[in-house]
Amino acid sequence: MYLALLEGRKALPGCVPNPPVGCVLVREGSVIAKGYTNSPGRNHAEAMALSLLSGPLTDVAAFVTLEPCSFHGRTPSCAQALVQRGIARVYISILDPDPRNNGAGVKILERAGIEVSLGLLQDIARSELGPYLARKDHVPPSRS
Repeated sequence: MYLALLEGRKALPGCVPNPPVGCVLVREGSVIAKGYTNSPGRNHAEAMALSLLSGPLTDVAAFVTLEPCSFHGRTPSCAQALVQRGIARVYISILDPDPRNNGAGVKILERAGIEVSLGLLQDIARSELGPYLARKDHVPPSRS
């Protein structure tokens, strides 16, 4: 998750008003792809990482600093993208407080049979992402 946090930092300042999310995909203990939130309307962290790989990812774990989005805004749902690619396990630092998400991304993953672990390095992620999640000019769609 430390690597995912580092990836998220690469998103700034281009991702604003969206939060600077990072994603790292791991197979058998090795990082195979990384991504971060791009400018509004472009790839989120998960989509960026997934775009670097082909085929199913049934033996891959994703480490994501913020809950994958559950809804289709300017970009497709990241939770659905993880499901479609067959990701086996998702580690998430913190839930996305956006009322359109706030646990809905986790539910999509779990309903698909994906193992989800929540809270990994949550204090660091909350510290880094919190200011972007609470922005007054942060208007929906928050992670799209």
